[in-house]
Amino acid sequence: MQVNDKTIIFSTQNYQYLKEEILQNTTHFEQGTIEAKTFPDSEHYYRILSEVEYKEVALVGGTISDKDTLELYDIACGLVEGGARKLNIVIPFYGYSTMERAVKKGEIVTAKTRARLLSAVPQAYFGNRVIFIDLHSEGIPHYLEGGIRAIHLYAKPIISVMATKLAGEDFVLASTDAGRAKWVESLANDIGVEAAFVYKRRISGSSTKVTGVNAEVKGKIVVIYDDMIRTGSSLLQAARAYKEAGAEKIYVLATHGIFPAEAVNKLKISGLIEKLVVTNTHPNALTQQSDFLEVVSVAHLIAENLIAIRSF
Repeated sequence: MQVNDKTIIFSTQNYQYLKEEILQNTTHFEQGTIEAKTFPDSEHYYRILSEVEYKEVALVGGTISDKDTLELYDIACGLVEGGARKLNIVIPFYGYSTMERAVKKGEIVTAKTRARLLSAVPQAYFGNRVIFIDLHSEGIPHYLEGGIRAIHLYAKPIISVMATKLAGEDFVLASTDAGRAKWVESLANDIGVEAAFVYKRRISGSSTKVTGVNAEVKGKIVVIYDDMIRTGSSLLQAARAYKEAGAEKIYVLATHGIFPAEAVNKLKISGLIEKLVVTNTHPNALTQQSDFLEVVSVAHLIAENLIAIRSF
């Protein structure tokens, strides 16, 4: 059996941009091609055009919608059926990650049901791996079942560089609430700066109120970090609290920029935030045209990991 010396890389339709960036990063990969079309009755057709038998393959695709999730599942199954030696499923953004547990009776833990779906992908000859980036909950990889292996990549190297690029060497790294405080404190220790978080009080099932800041931020630059930004409401609450506590300037970093509707514009016109930086783990971040928003790539992070874990 002859083994190809390159990993052949595919993507779902909405993640072709990230596949292309990974291919540009290094010569360790070969481009995989898929034919995709939608029938008049909204059913989807996929055909793998590249030869994958005996090859190690990578499939890039986030579970950003139900359609994208099923597309990821269908293509992954097709790659295994095509004889892939090993399958690496790269999920830059794992949708439904905030539904990692049930709070009310009858709630469906969607993060777990999605993991079960991925676990149902047939096993390649030398196994399947799922690679996540900055999950909202550390417990999600444990929802995968069977022989599938989970790898949780952290965007710390990217976030650290961007934080110092924005704010220099002297700033306070802050979180939007106490729930992310330990993660932010760990990152602050790595960078060598102070950490801060805000205290919140829940007013109702859908709203909270900031009641204080745990650290001295008066006259200092504050860089707020969160794993994801959706509408930005919680972020604005935190930014306002840091500003009222005397912060000189506020910058915001996030791994996942989901940005529905006018989220970016809402953050910009608040006047609280100097600049917003996110990675390109979610395609929505690339659709925003604003000098207020900077998008940095995780392609190199993914490429390095795929090269490191490659089997020969």
